Amino acid sequence: MKTFALSAEPRTELGKKSVKALRKEGKIPAVINGGALVELPYTGELKAGEKLVEIDDKRGIITTDIVVKGEDVRKLIYTPDIFEIDLDLNGEQKKVVMKDLQFQPVKDTVLHIDFQEVYPDKPIIMEVPVKIEGHAEGVKAGGKLTLSMRKLKVKAPYTEIPERLVVNVDHLGLGKSLAVGDLNFEGLELMNAKNAVVCAVQLTRAARGAMAKNAE
Repeated sequence: MKTFALSAEPRTELGKKSVKALRKEGKIPAVINGGALVELPYTGELKAGEKLVEIDDKRGIITTDIVVKGEDVRKLIYTPDIFEIDLDLNGEQKKVVMKDLQFQPVKDTVLHIDFQEVYPDKPIIMEVPVKIEGHAEGVKAGGKLTLSMRKLKVKAPYTEIPERLVVNVDHLGLGKSLAVGDLNFEGLELMNAKNAVVCAVQLTRAARGAMAKNAE
């Protein structure tokens, strides 16, 4: 993955009034999930913005509420690319990826961002763009290639996740399709349904006519 440098500040005021004020300043509230797993009862000291979320009676996880500048994340949000983010939180360095975005339904402005802290030895699930490669046999015969899934969910350590999943379609014939179960990428586990169609060569009217003529 490409890398992206981003600065953030801890967010300690979480009310609606505070969030509204942040957005007026061009800032976006966010949260970092996937932090340290701790035993309960927790006796450590939480830093500014951190809070303890209980998983069960014995374990909890530390999340961090932060705020980022809208202008700083534009190139991170409005792009098909995925990034490994070097996050500077008041001088503390964290490796994160962007997991979710919440948009205002009318104005389409970003309301909230969910980041996930990542570690070299801990697998994560992330959506990766699909790139089609090659010239399908079915297209040469007059068919039309369609891409049904522009991204696929993969599970792997973040250090193993590529920028693109390259799918070769050279041998894809007329009326044929490639499903998730037909694909294999070394070191990656595909999490989508195996029967989900990724791409296909559809029969066009011209192709149907040619096939009918050849059958006569």
